[in-house]
Amino acid sequence: MARLLLAEDDQNMGRLLVENLRLSGHDAVLAADGAEAKRLYVQGAFDLCVLDVMMPIKDGFQVAQELREIDPRAAFIFLTARGTLMDKKEGFERGCDDYITKPFEFEELLLRIRAILERTIGPRLEREPQIRFGDLVLDLRERTLIFREGSIQLTEKEVRLLQILASNMSSTVTRAELLIKVWGKDDPYHSKSMDVYLTRIRKYLRKDARIDLHNVHGRGYRLEVKDLE
Repeated sequence: MARLLLAEDDQNMGRLLVENLRLSGHDAVLAADGAEAKRLYVQGAFDLCVLDVMMPIKDGFQVAQELREIDPRAAFIFLTARGTLMDKKEGFERGCDDYITKPFEFEELLLRIRAILERTIGPRLEREPQIRFGDLVLDLRERTLIFREGSIQLTEKEVRLLQILASNMSSTVTRAELLIKVWGKDDPYHSKSMDVYLTRIRKYLRKDARIDLHNVHGRGYRLEVKDLE
C-alpha cells in the first residue's frame, strides 16, 4: 500500500483512476489542477505523484519542477495525451520517473507505479520496516502491532495513524495534519471517522501501560512513553 497523489483535471477520468487505485490497495488522493496538487503534496506525505501535463493554473511540468524543489526525492509519472518525442524528452528532462501517453490501459499504469515504488519505497522499508516504542513494535510491512503476548492485525489507516504518531514521539501532531495525511482532507465527516480509529488505537496501546496517547486540547495528539515508578 502506497499513498498516491493523482493530478487530473478531467474529473470523470480522475475519479475512475482513484477508485481503481484504491481497489488495487493504494491510498489515492485526487487533485483537480496543478495548484491543488502542489498544495496537497506540501500538506501530505505521498510516495508517488501521477501528473497530467495539460492542467489549468499550473501544468504538470511546472508542478513537477516545483515539487522537486520542495522535495528532491519526489517521484512522479507524467500522464498525458502529448506523446511526441519532444514532449517525452521534456518530461524526462524535468526528472520524471516515467511517462505514459493517453489512451492507456489501467493495468499498464499500475505496473509502472509498482515498478517505481519497488525502487523507492522498497529500500526504505528494508531499512526501517519497524517502529519501536515502549514494549510495542509497529511492523509496517506486515501491518501488525506486536506486543509481548502476541500481535494485532491493523487496518491501513490504523497503521498510518500509528506511524505518524510514533514517528513524532513526544511531539504534538495536529488533528488537521493527521486528517490530511491519512484521509486526504480535513472535514467533519472524516474527523468523526478518525475519532473512531483513535479509540481503537487507544485500546491497542493498553498492551503497554507506559504508553499514553494524550489529547492536547485544541491542538491534536501526542504519543509518549512514560516511566513507571
